[in-house]
Amino acid sequence: MTPELERLTARIRACRICRDSPLGKPLPHEPRPVLIPSSTARILIASQAPGTKVHVTGMPFTDASGDRLRDWLGVTSAEFYDPDLFAIVPMGFCFPGQDANGGDLPPRSECAPVWRAPLMELMPQVDLVLTIGLYAQAWHIGAARSASLTETVKNWRQVYNVTSAPKVIALPHPSWRNTGWLKRNPWFEMELLPFLKTEIRSRLTGVGKKTVPS
Repeated sequence: MTPELERLTARIRACRICRDSPLGKPLPHEPRPVLIPSSTARILIASQAPGTKVHVTGMPFTDASGDRLRDWLGVTSAEFYDPDLFAIVPMGFCFPGQDANGGDLPPRSECAPVWRAPLMELMPQVDLVLTIGLYAQAWHIGAARSASLTETVKNWRQVYNVTSAPKVIALPHPSWRNTGWLKRNPWFEMELLPFLKTEIRSRLTGVGKKTVPS
């Protein structure tokens, strides 16, 4: 990492805003910001927030969701966790806690307004952002986002074409909770994933960008 990015990352890992100056209820446990920024990776994984297992390990996607995501991308664990290849920066850096039904709460609203723009500014080499879930899509896609996550992901060609630097590909969350969604939307695995894997591999091997299909 560049010295500037190292300093910013250290400040983020020391951040306690959601506990000490929260917007609403404070974080119900000790904050543990989890992120892997990079000064060299061309691919940014813009995820939601750490889950319970990641809160314990301190490493993103060390769970079944990570296994499914790596399968979607067509990469090994070694490639996925190589900061020269991938930056992993969630919208909320700390595990937000769980709701009454045992599901993870949304990313904390304190994180992105304070940290995301400075981080993106220090990672200008990123030319592909994988937006996982509504919160990442709202930030990185903006007005090109559709009313629902399904429609945004289904319109992936349009999203890819209207974004310039960096390009953006919208994805659902790879959680097991979305297994039903994947069965209802077979186009995701048949159409989007082959293109996604090609885009990923082209950046990992230095091959030029591929043209999005019509």
